Amino acid sequence: MALLEVDDLSVVFTRKGEQPVVAVDGVSFDVDPGQTVGLVGESGCGKSVTALAIMGLLPRRGVRVSGSVRFDGTELLGLPAAAMRDRRGRDLGMVFQDPLSSLNPVVPIGLQITEVLERHRRTPRKKAMVQAGDLLTRVGIPDPRRRLDEYPHQLSGGMRQRALIAMALACRPKLLLADEPTTALDVTIQAQILALLAELVRAGDTDLGDTDLGDTALVMITHDLGVVAGLCDEVNVLYGGRVVERGPRHPLFAAPHHPYTVGLLASVPRLDGPRGQRLSPIRGSVSDNIPWTSGCAFAPRCPNVLGACTSVTPEMEFGPDERLLRCHNPVPAPQEVRA
Repeated sequence: MALLEVDDLSVVFTRKGEQPVVAVDGVSFDVDPGQTVGLVGESGCGKSVTALAIMGLLPRRGVRVSGSVRFDGTELLGLPAAAMRDRRGRDLGMVFQDPLSSLNPVVPIGLQITEVLERHRRTPRKKAMVQAGDLLTRVGIPDPRRRLDEYPHQLSGGMRQRALIAMALACRPKLLLADEPTTALDVTIQAQILALLAELVRAGDTDLGDTDLGDTALVMITHDLGVVAGLCDEVNVLYGGRVVERGPRHPLFAAPHHPYTVGLLASVPRLDGPRGQRLSPIRGSVSDNIPWTSGCAFAPRCPNVLGACTSVTPEMEFGPDERLLRCHNPVPAPQEVRA
């Protein structure tokens, strides 16, 4: 049985006197124990809202959430607030997108980490502080004993992100959601953060305690396919609140079939490309779309658009290479890939 089962998840934001905004529109995916699954797409495609819905962190007013989110056999949608608080931090961990706004600016880093240990593991404060120092050491923060007494504004962006990861992993959750964990970080720190997540989540490392982390699963949320290239087992490409392509990492990178996936890959600089080669950005913006009920939301920006794309809603079906695809006119696989 999958550790996380998301089935037909929809999130609609409502405001009096205005049209409802559908942020997530029937998203479905599974995450197995020890698996790393990527949610990829431009800003506004529904990635972060999906994660917040899974964690039960969306506001209750002005938001309609439907579908099913089952974690370890338990339905999370509709779970009482107290029961959900018991799950968060203990079984479900999350690394938020902006560490500066996610951390409490008036509470030292050490107390923010020990709060998780005291709340979920009933660890005494003195022992929890020792464990917090060990966690900061494990995530690569220098001089951890001094950092425990410092406030978020006294840390660099990379150290704040590492502190968030330490908090998320403090109770060794079964599932970790990382929402754009490398945003606004320079390339070297970005590489270190990705290597750290891969090591801590997937390597079964026991340096954080006596519990094996090998069964921990990771959901990586990013707008950059290059970030998940060496990390994810399976990739879900989202557009307009729906999954438009899903497949294992290597086949998807070798031969993307949805024009949107092709566009995302083409917009990433390649070291093996010729000097002076111009990038090929996706034309238009995320706001240039049509409702999924009227056709394909990507049609106004798609180079492969057909007449059916603006009148018939594409369904999620098996495409070439037995990959799930939502497209009327997919990009054909290269001859060498088919062979």
